[in-house]
Amino acid sequence: MPPFRYKAKNPEGRVLEGSIEAETEDAARLVLRQRKFTILEIKKVSTGGFFRKGPKVKMGDICIFSRQLATMVASGLPLVSAIGIIADQTESKNLRTVLLQVRDDVSAGVNVSEALAKHPNAFESLYVNMVRAGETGGSLDTILERLSTYLEKSEALQGKIKSAMIYPIGIIVVSVVVVVFLMVAVVPTFKSVFSSFGKALPLPTQILVDTSDFLQTKGHYLLGVVAGAVFGFTAFKRTAYGSRFLDALVLKLPLFGSLTLRFTVARFSRTLGTLQKSGVPILESMDIVAKTAGNKIIEEAILKARTSMREGEGVAVPLKATKVFPAMVIQMVGVGEETGKLDDMLMRIADFYDREVDTAVEGLLKMIEPITMVVLGGIVALIVLGMYMPMFEMGGMAGGG
Repeated sequence: MPPFRYKAKNPEGRVLEGSIEAETEDAARLVLRQRKFTILEIKKVSTGGFFRKGPKVKMGDICIFSRQLATMVASGLPLVSAIGIIADQTESKNLRTVLLQVRDDVSAGVNVSEALAKHPNAFESLYVNMVRAGETGGSLDTILERLSTYLEKSEALQGKIKSAMIYPIGIIVVSVVVVVFLMVAVVPTFKSVFSSFGKALPLPTQILVDTSDFLQTKGHYLLGVVAGAVFGFTAFKRTAYGSRFLDALVLKLPLFGSLTLRFTVARFSRTLGTLQKSGVPILESMDIVAKTAGNKIIEEAILKARTSMREGEGVAVPLKATKVFPAMVIQMVGVGEETGKLDDMLMRIADFYDREVDTAVEGLLKMIEPITMVVLGGIVALIVLGMYMPMFEMGGMAGGG
């Protein structure tokens, strides 16, 4: 979503400046009015093409900052002093830059949530809205502790997915390097031997030799094609249509689709549960959850459910109507609504799907490893066989003679 810079008066009459992400300017104005802001100025911010401006801060650094700030606030240390101390101690240059600006804004009388909102590359809307709820309710230290827990579990969940893919990707990269080395450095050595045979080469050997010649003489064209394909795929993915198309495709893939859905449901449940525990209104929570879904199809389903909820419906029925969320999630959300413990039920759903993701990742990794080894081992075996087939034939002819 594009960012919008705004200048507005808060309910206390103080003039604030900040940024907000929304689909359109009207949507941004609506969110600000829901916060009871009087809008003085609002305009769309250019993101500079493919790159967003502003320092990017790692989630791990934000987790540590949240823990430290929660401890200091609970100890009674003034907010400006606490932020300044953390800024001086942090090893992250980007975080230090952001925190010093936040400290200056808070020192000038700006609410900490609005000061954080000026740095969307460091503090996403979920973080800002929860801090705002903590300020309003006088429980900022408690909110920061919940944020820390949420960020740590989210980072751990993403880390599991990434770590599961490191090994097979590493095998593929190493195998490709080995194959290219054989084709460029080893096969040409055998080529001079093959040419002395004075007869047609076996088909696998001829294909091997032709491929080696192509890589040596026109390999740079292949690299250009690969680079162009990567660039085109990246550009296509950044478009609204491309992003939606690829997200829909991922959900339909065997194995990966199920894993993606479980991962997304876990994130949805934990985010919504954390927001509800922090006292953020349900409609605003659904809007934040949609932005952090990580999948356009799921995001559209959440926004569709939010529209129904605005008209007076609960949470479970609109979610069921989207036909995206598993039946167990709908049932548990319904029970949570009936018992008045929706936040607790959402956290249980998140914990359950975290375990489901762990199991799915382990199973997928066990399946990918042998398949990758067999396929790439077969490719190397074919290369070696193609190099030695002429020698086997010459040996057979010599034995027959």
